[in-house]
Amino acid sequence: MFKFLGSVRKEMKAVTWPTGKKLRKDVMTVISTTVLFGIFFGVVDFLINTAISFFIKG
Repeated sequence: MFKFLGSVRKEMKAVTWPTGKKLRKDVMTVISTTVLFGIFFGVVDFLINTAISFFIKG
């Protein structure tokens, strides 16, 4: 177990971590993409529900 944890520690030191600026940029990209897709699918859902209601009610 200790050998494994030592290996994990060694690998974690070898990782190239992103800079704060890069991390903020990537986080903002993910958040904005999520919001845009949420809006898109909300509009599509509304349109489909409206169309189905129109055909059901006649």
